Amino acid sequence: MAESALRDVTLRQLEMLAATAEHRTLAGAATALHVTGPAIAQQLRLLEKRVGLALLERRADGLHVTEAGRALLGCAHRVEREMQATADELESLRTSTTGHVVLGAVSTAKYFTPHLIAEYRRANPGISVHLVVGNRAETITALEDYDVDLAIMGRAPSSLDVVDEAFGDHPYVVIAAPGHPLVGARDVSVARLSEEMFLLREPGSGTRIHAESLIAGAGLPMRVEMEMSSNETIKQAVMAGLGVALISAHTIAAELGDGRLAVLDVEGLPIRRQWRAVRLASREPSPAMASLWEFISAQGRALLPA
Repeated sequence: MAESALRDVTLRQLEMLAATAEHRTLAGAATALHVTGPAIAQQLRLLEKRVGLALLERRADGLHVTEAGRALLGCAHRVEREMQATADELESLRTSTTGHVVLGAVSTAKYFTPHLIAEYRRANPGISVHLVVGNRAETITALEDYDVDLAIMGRAPSSLDVVDEAFGDHPYVVIAAPGHPLVGARDVSVARLSEEMFLLREPGSGTRIHAESLIAGAGLPMRVEMEMSSNETIKQAVMAGLGVALISAHTIAAELGDGRLAVLDVEGLPIRRQWRAVRLASREPSPAMASLWEFISAQGRALLPA
């Protein structure tokens, strides 16, 4: 059988062949399919013409499929199974029981997003989530380029048309080594803080923007010791006594717990911002995307570090 001829075969023709084989008469097949006998006869003639072989033969007890007919019926049954499997898969997608989501997260969010994903997967085991962590600029680019489906960040990007939803507090604090002279002091002024050497994230980082706003907002110069591209490096540098740093409180739970870092009591701090889930406004969310979005909105706050 020529492959091009098989491509012309329709599902309805296969259905008619299967019904005729089952009922052994055109009239019986027509009744089962709610069509006329002549309509079935015409479609079966077209089917035989496309295949180039006889598909039915008349015997004393009615119509029977030929060897070619049995081969085509085998194909019909396989198609039926595949169609049912696909229908089941689509239904799963419609009900958000299966699927795949790529979640972007700014680097500061990496301290809680794995726990968030783990809780989500426990409730939705059929949906896989791939986490992509980057700095703010990288996460915004990934969102714009459709490399991530949705993202977690502190501020929605003004450069993109997005839908965003706040789901929990995001406090920023100033940290120092445990032996720093300001540890234990009450209500340290921003003016006094500005005399300290600061360790900053790279330009464009949300954490850096908040640090610069804290000092510059008071009309004071900032003494910058060095710039670093990760929160982990900044924490190590602070522990080594190289300076102080403004940092997300959600990144330092372990170090505070074992006494490797201390939080300074600075006037007006902590700076309280919000964690936000963000997606492109122009992008229609899949059921799996919508499911994760709803989970973050409802459960995200409870899964943030204490």
